[in-house]
Formats: sequence, structure tokens, C-alpha cells
Amino acid sequence: MAPASAIELEAPPPVAAAGKEIIKSPELLSSLHRKKLGAHFMESDERRRFSSGSTTIRTPLAGGYNEPPPPSSAAFGTTPVNLRGRPISDLSKTGGWLAAFFIFGNEMAERMAYFGLSVNMVIFMFKVMHRPFTSSANAVNNFLGISQASSVLGGFLADAYLGRYWTIAIFTTLYLLGLIALTVTATVPALVPSQDGCDTLALLLGGCAPANPWQMAYLHTALYVTAFGAAGIRPCVSSFGADQFDERSPDYKRRLDRFFNLFYLAVTVGAIAAFTAVVYIQMHRGWAAAFGTLALAMGISNALFFVGTPMYRHRLPGGSPLTRVAQVLVAAFRKRNAAFDSGEFVGLYEVAGAKSAIKGSSKIEHTDDFRWLDKAALQLDGDEVNDPWRLCTVTQVEEVKILLRLMPVPACTVMLSVVLTEFLTLSVQQAYTLNTHVASLHLPVACMPVFPCLAIFLILALYYQTFAPLARRVTGHPHGASQLQRVGLGLVFSVLSVAWAGAFERYRRGYAERHGYLGLFLTPMPDLSAYWLLIQYCLIGVAEVFCLVALLEFLYQEAPDAMRSVGSAYAAVAGGLGCFVASAINTAVDAATRDDEKGRPSWLAQNINVGRFDYLYWLLAVLSTINLLVFIYVARRYKYRVRIDAAPATVVNKQ
Repeated sequence: MAPASAIELEAPPPVAAAGKEIIKSPELLSSLHRKKLGAHFMESDERRRFSSGSTTIRTPLAGGYNEPPPPSSAAFGTTPVNLRGRPISDLSKTGGWLAAFFIFGNEMAERMAYFGLSVNMVIFMFKVMHRPFTSSANAVNNFLGISQASSVLGGFLADAYLGRYWTIAIFTTLYLLGLIALTVTATVPALVPSQDGCDTLALLLGGCAPANPWQMAYLHTALYVTAFGAAGIRPCVSSFGADQFDERSPDYKRRLDRFFNLFYLAVTVGAIAAFTAVVYIQMHRGWAAAFGTLALAMGISNALFFVGTPMYRHRLPGGSPLTRVAQVLVAAFRKRNAAFDSGEFVGLYEVAGAKSAIKGSSKIEHTDDFRWLDKAALQLDGDEVNDPWRLCTVTQVEEVKILLRLMPVPACTVMLSVVLTEFLTLSVQQAYTLNTHVASLHLPVACMPVFPCLAIFLILALYYQTFAPLARRVTGHPHGASQLQRVGLGLVFSVLSVAWAGAFERYRRGYAERHGYLGLFLTPMPDLSAYWLLIQYCLIGVAEVFCLVALLEFLYQEAPDAMRSVGSAYAAVAGGLGCFVASAINTAVDAATRDDEKGRPSWLAQNINVGRFDYLYWLLAVLSTINLLVFIYVARRYKYRVRIDAAPATVVNKQ
């Protein structure tokens, strides 16, 4: 056989590029096996039958791009369908901003319930269920952690079997049932311990009647039903909302960017309602009314979500993503000893046509990362193509690679979640010792977390009029900054927020010591305003805007088409891990710093004036700084996805 000759061609039209397939000649391997495996795909009309085509295309990989190129019609194999799974004949009658706003309502109510429980449940467990404050805080942290970490379950069900619509519909109903059960807890006296003779002093000294085991069991059951309801909603709502926009539209990227900003604005409105209206109702109408308000809001949002059903665009579930991941790992392990320069090597297997073998997914360009996984697609003489446990397509292998490449980015946001979790509990304890009056206005302590939400609301509202134009002049980026740059900027603000919190706490504790308030940790110091806490609240609010909004957009855009719910679940899992890590840090710090024999209190002593919250904040500042440096390293190495029609091709004809 004569040596192969290389001919440089212009990039073919998008449709042709997306459908072009590859067969690799063994004669070329000696010169090419050290180069990029970029597009050595094995052509096949079906998994059961090979084509006789013999053309090899080598396409550049994603490494040279800092941002993904704009999508085109050939870049996606994901056609919107209606609720019955049939193609939509007239897209103009579905999707768009109107459909997205129905979805916003569902997320707003979910966040209202989530934050309403996070700020009120600690106090409910302490004052009504008579649990120690530390135990109550850890129980709520675990609830928050499970509700986020288990989001991968909702993402899996949506991508594998149910689709995003039905996953939201089922789990939002479950969420509502959990909220109703919590309302019943606060309504029926038999479900809570006796409140007779339980005043503030008795609470502090542990003299109140404890809750019975079955009462706590009922409360935890209601809480975790609510948690699993949230777990099913959270990874799907943002992705389902983004599904309403046409990927083939020339302004798709701009609309997607605005969608995620408005989506987080809806999240913020729900949080503001939780920290103001729900707290007000609890203080003036009681616990049953507060929990009932959350259930009523969720019920109304559910009704609105179902009303919008005829307008929604859907994506077909692509089958179990966990099964596809397992198939790649098993196939790669079975061929772990095979070599790319082997004489048996035929090519890297891929199906022919514009679409991949995975329902609801476009083809994915081959990359050189994690080359050991390429062996799952390694076609050898005699391999059967109808057994995905022995031979996977390149697209299936690239799905696994993408999931692995994405992991470090949300992992670096765990520390931000740790700081947010600590602020929810520790800052409230700080506020109890401070003056919350401004002239004649008295702000309840439980409302203090509303200030980061107000900062978020203000920044999101002004984002396109202030930050984006200014940043565009500096970076030249059309959106002001790339997704990863915005995540990094958010992490910088989180470091600043926790560092300031440590500095102010040191001053607050010193003030209490100088003015004789050491033993009066529930007595506000009249000359020290709680509004000094606004600085750390506003800084952490800015951190949320840049980091979490960009993270959601990044995960949706970079995740494989048939795994977008799982990709979005990464952000929720990172948030859940942050709650667990916060609890673990608190437990470790308490055990390491307390010495009862020497009379040395813990840094996290119930009496905040003798504890050392400032040391804990500075510990978090150090950990956050280390985390920021790790993120910078990860972000500099990350390569955005390149669509297979976006890169020019070099054709090598076998002679």
C-alpha cells in the first residue's frame, strides 16, 4: 500500500462536518499515534454494521480556545420535542421567555421554602423542640447538605428516564407534602414537647421537657421528605429553563447569559421573602402560620408550573448516564493492555450520520485528555460493535471525559458554600449581641441574612448597565468576563468577606470584654450596631452573584447534551458538601479547642463573648485563600468545549 498523502482542505459546511466519520488506516499509525487522536473514528451506519468507507479526518482539539465558539445547527443533535416526545412543528408557539417565567416561579417558591427553613428551623428546634443550639444547627446543616448533595439523584432520573419536566413535577409535589407535614408539626400539640415552664432561662440551662424520640422521628421524616423534594427540583429547574431557548439562534449565548442572571434573581427574590415576610409571620402569627405560608407558596408555584405545560419545550432523556459511564470504564479496563500502535488497531469507533448513538445528544469532538479512556472506543480486529460493554462510541467516551474535566470547578466552590453556611448560623449569633435598631426601626435578628440577598438583587439588576460594560473595556470579552473568570472573582470576594468577618468579630469581642458584657451573650450592646455585619453580608452577596451564577451557566453549557441535569447537579452537590464540611469543621474545632479540665472554652462556645469566632473566621479565610489558588490553577488548565463543526479539518486519503 502506498504511503498516505495529506491534503489541506477548507472546513466543510456545518451539516457535512457534523456527519463526517473516520476510519483509521493501520499504516498511518506509526507516524500518527504520537499525535492527537483527534478524529480517528470508525464509521458505522449502526452499532451492528460497519461501512466500507476509508477516509480519515484529523481535526484540531479544544486546547487552543479560551471560549467555546457560537453554536450552529450542526453542532447539536438535540431537537426540542413536546410532552409526548414528538417534534414541535412550530417552535414560535413554545419556549422563550414566557415559558421560562413559569419556571422562574417554581424556583422562587422552592428557594423561599429552602431559606425559610434554613433560617427558622434552627430556632424552631431550639425553642420548640428543646434541642441544644449546636445540635440544632448541625441538624439543619445536615438537612441542607442532604437536600443539595442528593441532587445528583434528581439529575440522574431526569437525564436517564423521566426527563426534566416529569422530574420537576414529581419532586415538587413531594416537596409540597413535606412542607404540609412540617405545618402539621407546628399545629398539633402532640407532635412537640410540653412548653410548660419553659422560659428563656430554662432553655439556656436545659431545663425544658425534651422531645420524645417519636416526635423527633416525625420531624426528621418531614424534613427529609422536603429535602428529597428539593433534591429533585434543584438540578432540573435551571436546565429546563435554559432548554426553552433555541440553540440554533444567533443570539442564543446572550439569551442564555441573561437567563441565568434572571434565574438567580428569582432565587434571590425567594430568599428575600423568606428572610422578611416569613420571619415576620413567624414572629406575629406563630410557627404554624410560617410553615403554612411556605406550603401555600409552593402550592401556588406548582399550579403555575403546570399551567405553563403547553408552552414548554422538552429534551428526550438519553438513557441512564451512570450505565454509559460504567460501560466506558468496563470497556477501557478490558482493553487496558491493548496498544494504539498494535497491528490489530482499526480505529476509534463512532456511528455515522449527524447524530450520535445516544438519544438526545449531539456528537462530541475527540480530545486527548484521559487517553486511557480512549481504549473503550478502541476498535480491534474481530470486535463486536453491538456490545457497548466492550466497545463504546467516541461520543460516549467523551461524555465521561467531560464529567471528569468539570469536577474540579464546582469542587472549588465548596469553600464558598462553607462560608455561606457558617454565616447563616454564626452571624445570627453575633447579631444577638448587637444593636439592631436604626432610629425607630427594629430589624429582627432572623432577618439579618436578607442583606446579602439585597446586595445580590441590586448587583444582578445593574449587572448589564455597570459591571459588564466596564469589564468589557478591560477584557474585551462580550459578556465582560468569561464564566471561569466570574467564578474566580466570586471566590476572591468570599475571601474578603470572611476576612472582614474575622476582623469585626475580634473588635466585637474586645468591645464586650471592655464594657462588661462577657456573660451577657443574649443582651444587645446598645452602642455597637449590628449593621457593621452588612459589610461581610454584602461581600458574600457579591461573591454569590459572580461565582454561583457563572457556575450554573458554565455547567449547563459545558455538560454533555444528554447529561445536563447531572451537570447542573454538580453545583448543588458542591453546595451540599459545603454544608457537611462546615459541620465537620465545627465539630473538629470544638473538639480541638475545648479543654474542660483547664476550664478553656471552645472557639464555638454557646457564649459567643468567651468563644473565639474570630479565630474560626480567620481559619476559613486561610482555607478559602488556598482554595482560590487551587481554582486559579484549575481554571488556567481548563479547555472549553469545541463543537465538532467549529474546527477546520485536514483530510488524509488512504491510497
